[in-house]
Amino acid sequence: MACVAVTWARPESTYTDKWDNINVDEILESNRLLKGYVDCLLGKGRCTPDGKALKETLPDALEHECVKCTGKQKSGADKVIRHLVNKRPDLWRELAVKYDPDNIYQARYKDKIDAVKGSA
Repeated sequence: MACVAVTWARPESTYTDKWDNINVDEILESNRLLKGYVDCLLGKGRCTPDGKALKETLPDALEHECVKCTGKQKSGADKVIRHLVNKRPDLWRELAVKYDPDNIYQARYKDKIDAVKGSA
């Protein structure tokens, strides 16, 4: 019984890799697709299945520095952040208001955010 409790209580080592083959570049290059994902994350629009998964995972990933992210997820997140910070700061601000209203993560990740500025 103790083994079952330990196994049940142990957190998953990574988030699902079901969406790891999403073409992030295609989404970032399409205003329509990008806006759709942002609207989903902001609760302003319908979510695709992968958008819904992202919306559910994002708060945990932010809180725990993406420790459960796969390598592809970390790489994709870096690419998205670089794109939003440099090319779509309007969307970056909207997401920050929703997911970081107290500026906790902006402060925690300030060095990383500053490092990507101007490197789109």
